[in-house]
Amino acid sequence: MYKVILFDLDGTLTESGEGITKSVQYALERIGKPEPDLEKLKVFIGPPLMEMFMQYAQIDEATAKQAVEIYRERYSVTGIFENAVYPGIENMPAQLEKKGYILAVASSKPEVYVRQILDHFGLTRYFTEIGGSELNGRRTNKTEVIEDVLKRLNMDKHRDQVIMVGDKEHDVYGARKAGLECIAVSFGYGTEEELKQAEPLKIVDSAEGIVDFFA
Repeated sequence: MYKVILFDLDGTLTESGEGITKSVQYALERIGKPEPDLEKLKVFIGPPLMEMFMQYAQIDEATAKQAVEIYRERYSVTGIFENAVYPGIENMPAQLEKKGYILAVASSKPEVYVRQILDHFGLTRYFTEIGGSELNGRRTNKTEVIEDVLKRLNMDKHRDQVIMVGDKEHDVYGARKAGLECIAVSFGYGTEEELKQAEPLKIVDSAEGIVDFFA
């Protein structure tokens, strides 16, 4: 019986692609690795940013750190608000809360940005804990974020009562590594193929589908 539901942010609660991809594009341009196609930069949504810069642009760690700093120049001012809540998500937390579930957020995005976004959309009040990475690059790994949130909730000894909801394979794998099941949403940024391969407990296609799962 589940008591606690952990939610990813980007691609699960909010459609944040525009702000992230435009900020990545800005950073790549500045480090001399321009990418005109924003669609290609959707791979940056969800996974730890520095890892993605190293992988995508084939750059070393020092250059990737520089790229992250440049990314934040744009993201912290403009990109963070190029964002929208997915249909049905505004009502979902209240519905789950009414059913007695404890809700929390576990995101690889810096916690300071996660809180800003949830505040912006009036969703903060529904979440008992809000966990993310640190701006200095610590705790970007999904499992590390989940572990941190479990400790804050005093649920690290009751993992069978906790479940994750996310949109990418790294949400499913990160949850599994922490000993949790994961529900995947198909309306985010993960492809159908990657989600099927990751084998989440269930794949749902809407906010209503999430609520129905916990009926």
